[in-house]
Amino acid sequence: MCGVAGWIDFERDLTEHGSTVRTMVAAMANRGPDAEAVWADRRVALGFRRLAVIDPPGGRQPMTAERDGTVRAVLAYNGEIYNFRALRGQLAARGHTFRTSSDTEVVLAAYLEWGEHCVDRFDGMFAFAVWDTGRQELLLARDRLGVKPLYYAPTRRGLLFGSEVKALLAHPLVDSAVDSEGLAELLSYLATPGHAIYSGIRQVPAGHVLTVRDGGFRERAYWSLPGRAHTDDWPTTVETVRGLLSDSVASHLVADVPLCTLLSGGLDSSAIVALAARHGQRPRTFAVDFEGHAERFRQDFWHHSPDAPHAAEVAAFVGTDHEPVVLRTEDLADPVVGHAAMTAQDLPRPTPDMDRSLYLLLRAVRQHSTVALMGEVADELFGGYRSFSDENLVDSGNFPWVTMGFGVAPHGMSTGLLDRSLLEKVDVPGYSADRYAEAVREVPEVPGEDAREALLRRVGYLHMTRWLPLLLTRNDHLSMSVGLEVRVPYCDHRLVEYAFNIPWRLKRYGGEEKSPLRAALAGLLPERVLRRPKSPFPITQDPGYGQVLRDRLAELVADPHSPVRPLLDVPAARRLLAEGRPVRTTGWGERRDVEMVLQLDAWLRHYHVRLAL
Repeated sequence: MCGVAGWIDFERDLTEHGSTVRTMVAAMANRGPDAEAVWADRRVALGFRRLAVIDPPGGRQPMTAERDGTVRAVLAYNGEIYNFRALRGQLAARGHTFRTSSDTEVVLAAYLEWGEHCVDRFDGMFAFAVWDTGRQELLLARDRLGVKPLYYAPTRRGLLFGSEVKALLAHPLVDSAVDSEGLAELLSYLATPGHAIYSGIRQVPAGHVLTVRDGGFRERAYWSLPGRAHTDDWPTTVETVRGLLSDSVASHLVADVPLCTLLSGGLDSSAIVALAARHGQRPRTFAVDFEGHAERFRQDFWHHSPDAPHAAEVAAFVGTDHEPVVLRTEDLADPVVGHAAMTAQDLPRPTPDMDRSLYLLLRAVRQHSTVALMGEVADELFGGYRSFSDENLVDSGNFPWVTMGFGVAPHGMSTGLLDRSLLEKVDVPGYSADRYAEAVREVPEVPGEDAREALLRRVGYLHMTRWLPLLLTRNDHLSMSVGLEVRVPYCDHRLVEYAFNIPWRLKRYGGEEKSPLRAALAGLLPERVLRRPKSPFPITQDPGYGQVLRDRLAELVADPHSPVRPLLDVPAARRLLAEGRPVRTTGWGERRDVEMVLQLDAWLRHYHVRLAL
C-alpha cells in the first residue's frame, strides 16, 4: 500500500520538473513512510511513496521493465493483488522472468502481456499508472469497487494524477476552487462516479481505466455491477456465501508484516475473525470504546447496543489477543486530531466525530500492525441498513441516506445553520434529484424480476455505487494518513457479484436482516453476536463533547473573519447558542449540523478554498 502521483505533458520536458513531482509526492508522505522515489523522462514523471507490505526489499517503485537496456514500461502502483502468485505462474509459463517476489512486478509483467486488459485478471484493490514508452501512452487503472483512490486533473496538453487530492493541489497548475456543483455534491453526501468536489479535479471511476495520449484521453469501464437471475435455493445460497467469503478472507491474510483485524462485535467484522481462525490464523483484534460509554450509553435511532462487550465476547470465543482502544473525550475534542482527520480526506464530512474516532483507533492500531482487515461492505451487499426495510426509505424517490438526513435536507440543516440564500443558489435538492435520476438509469435489469425485487435491487445499487465509495475513500485516507493498510474482504468481486444478485426474499429469509450471512456463520460465532442487529460505528454520548462543540461554535460566530461566515445563518447560530446548553450528543441532526459547520470553516481555512459560486 502506497501513494502514487505523476504528471504527463506533451509540451514540457518533464526531466526538468522532477522537483515539482517530488512536491506532489511529499504532500502524501504519510501514505508511504518506507521509501520515496521519482522517475522521469521528457513526457512523464512518476512519483511514489511506499508502505512495504509484500517483499519489502524487492517491491521498490517506480518499477521499470527493460529489454536490451531500453525501458519498455514504468509502473507506479498502490494496492494489493491477492492472486498475484497464480498470475506469476501464468506469466512465467509465457516466458516472463521475475527478479523479486513482489506483486508489483507481476502487475508490470501483466501489463506487458495483456495491455490494459490486465485489470480483468486482477483480484484485489489497486490504483496504478503505467507509462508505455513505445506507445507513448499512460494508463491509469482503478479496482472494481474503488477501494483504492485515484484522482486526476486534465491540463492543456496532459494530465496530473495522484492517490489523494492534496497531491494535485501541491501542483501550481491546480487551483483549490469549488463551484456550486461541487458544494452541492459535498452537502448532499453523495459519491457521484468520477466527481471529486474540487473544480477541475476528477476521479478515475471504480472499475475503469483511463488511457492518456497526445491529443486527449479515453475512459473505459471494464467492470460494473452485473444483473443476474439467482437460481440457487436457500441451502446452496448459504453455502456459496460461506465459501466465497472464506476464500476471500484467506487471500487477504497474506502479508510479510504484522496483520490484525478491526473488530466491532457486529456480524460483519466478527465473521472475518471467525473465518481467519478456520484458516489457522488468529490475528490480533482491536475495538474502539469510549471512557464511561457503558454508563452513558442510550439506545437511539442508530445505535442499539455498545460495541465493546460484543467485541470482547467474539475475541474470547475465537481466541484472539484482543485490545480495546479506549478514547477519552479530550482526545476526540483535540483540535489537532480533528485537523488530522479532516486533512487526511482533504474535505469536510458530516461525520467528523466518527472520523476522529476511527482515526484514533487506526493510529493506535498502527503501533502494532501494518495491515488491518475490516468488515466494511457487508451491509450494502446483504441489505443490513434500515433503508432496505423501511418502506418510507425504500421508495422515497431519493437516495435513502439523504432522506434519512445524512445530506442537507431540502430546507437546509435541521438547525438552520446554513444561509438560506446560499442553499437556494447551490440547489442541493435539485442536484440530488438529478444525480438520483442518473443512478436509477444505470441499475441493471433482470428479466422476470417482480416490481418489489427490482425496487430493492435499486436500493442496493444506490448504496453500492453512491454510498459505499464515501466509506471506502474515508477508510483509505484515514488509514493511510497513519501508514496503515486496510483490507476489505467483502470487496472480493466474486462475492460482490453473487451477493448483489441474491433476491430480497432470501436476504430476509425468516424475517431477519442479512440472513444468508448469518446462516453462513452459524456455529462459528456466539449466538448473541450472530443475532445482533446492525449498529453503526460508535460515537461518544458524553455531554462534555457537546459542550466542546457549543464552545467552538460560539468562537466561530464571534469571529468576523471566519471564512465560513458567508455560508452561515448567524442569527440561527446565535439562537442555538442562546439556549445555553451543550450540543445534543444523542441523535443525529443537531450534532451533525454543528460539526459540519465547524469542519467547513477548518477546510476553507486550511485549503484556502475559493468558492466559485
